[in-house]
Amino acid sequence: MYFSKRWSLNLLTILGALSAATASPVPCPRACKINPSDLPDLIDITIDDISTHLRDGCFSSYQLTQAYIARINQVNDTFHAVQEINPDALAIAKSLDCERKRGKVRGPLHGVPIFLKDNIATFDKLNTTSGSYALVGAKVKRDSTVAAKLRSSGAIILGKVGLTQWSNHRSSNSTPGWSSRHGQITSGYYPGLRPEGSSGGSAVATDLGLALGALGTDTSGSIVTPAWRNNLVGVRPTMGLTSRALVIPISERQDSVGPVARTVKDAAYILSSIAGKCSADNYTSAIPFDKVPEYWRGLNKDSLRGAKIGIPSAVIKDIMNSTDPFRVEFEKAVDIIRELGATIHDNREFTAYEEYKAFTANFTLYSICGMEFKTNIRKYLNDLAVNPNNLHDAKDLINYTMSDPREEYPNRNVFLWEADTTKLPCDDNTCKTAWDLTQLRYRLGGEGGILGALSSAGGPDGLDALIVPAHYAPVDIAAIAGLPVVTVPLGFRSKDTVVEKDERGVVTTAPNEPFGLLFIGKAWDDQKLLNFAYAFEQKTQVRKKGPKQYKRPTAQIKDFM
Repeated sequence: MYFSKRWSLNLLTILGALSAATASPVPCPRACKINPSDLPDLIDITIDDISTHLRDGCFSSYQLTQAYIARINQVNDTFHAVQEINPDALAIAKSLDCERKRGKVRGPLHGVPIFLKDNIATFDKLNTTSGSYALVGAKVKRDSTVAAKLRSSGAIILGKVGLTQWSNHRSSNSTPGWSSRHGQITSGYYPGLRPEGSSGGSAVATDLGLALGALGTDTSGSIVTPAWRNNLVGVRPTMGLTSRALVIPISERQDSVGPVARTVKDAAYILSSIAGKCSADNYTSAIPFDKVPEYWRGLNKDSLRGAKIGIPSAVIKDIMNSTDPFRVEFEKAVDIIRELGATIHDNREFTAYEEYKAFTANFTLYSICGMEFKTNIRKYLNDLAVNPNNLHDAKDLINYTMSDPREEYPNRNVFLWEADTTKLPCDDNTCKTAWDLTQLRYRLGGEGGILGALSSAGGPDGLDALIVPAHYAPVDIAAIAGLPVVTVPLGFRSKDTVVEKDERGVVTTAPNEPFGLLFIGKAWDDQKLLNFAYAFEQKTQVRKKGPKQYKRPTAQIKDFM
């Protein structure tokens, strides 16, 4: 809640006179040099654009927020990406405009509207529900750490966006992008197209320009998958670079909070604002630096010059044939990266790849995530300040979901929760079985996967990064080792692609469907991966050159000036 106090004119005059001699001069805004009709379209605008135009007085954060809310109202009935708009968003924007007028600018995100995925808790009027009616009305005791960091940076939390319910940890027969609260989220590139991943609302809302960007969460590809599916940049940071405190959990050893944005630089701005150590998440204590890098400052279009980039060739051959459009575009990308000055190292293989496939194909990976979920969800629920449905563990979630018809049980089952509570060998994630499985997944993703491939060639320091085509890619292999991934737009399916649907009639394959390129690296190499993605993005400009969304919001800032 933001309040203003009414002072008498005389008191203001006296205070002004007393402070005039010592106060720093308030910088005057520069004169806006462009016509309102020439302002960037909000589907393309960047943080640099917004910062420049706010500084120059071309528009205010209040007007910008008005425009975003209007855009949401124009298209949300079609795409279902936005779950709630912050009722205080305009008041927050006005407050930040006042700060700017007084000469206080907190940083690049000052006055910039950002969405949060609906599993990232906020201490305000917004709900945090993971897409379920079970947590409507629940209240936390404080902001999640990443939400607090966003506020401190001056960002406007515009609202909560939808997700695959419970971050896809409930049903075995649901669809990506569905939750009981908002229905089925769909992508802008073809009617009814699934957004993929669990951070689908973060991706679709960002792609359509309903905010500048969004935070998502990634356990096994839930940031990077919807990002490439919606022609965006997505960053799964090194696990522990961003706090998970007061984020509704799945796996404490795989969950990572990161940005979804339309450009690499915007993603870097957002990542810089949310990264850093947090006393409420001990995994962040492993961060090897005290001051968070300003990731955007290191971006350089020549970053690939001299880089050693590896390709796990056998994996790519295993997941797609040579005529697959994703494979064809990937081969073109390899040539571009080589043209940008990198050395390409083929056949940098995952030595434990067959074991990894068995690990993910059966119940093993789910088993360790399930033990962590039922441990961590118990803690989250029992730490709530307000718990309206008196839910305390996974069994309570099962009972609630089965009893509330809005949750669509049994049409969408609770198989994963039932397995958590009846089929797992441990009551929590501290038993020997859980520890042994944790060591196994670190080995399969690390020395038998990403880290082994990176160290297998390229001199004493190994390779700088691996690249793989995003579609069909084994994104779990980085996630299970807690390693960073950045995806950047790569291409689109052709206009004559045959439409395919899942058993619920939701489109899975369609004309103009985007796909992406993944850069994967070692822990804490987030800056390096952003640099490589930036160089590729600047050279290719795939997002700008590709097909447009079939339906776009039309409201612009100029409409509110």
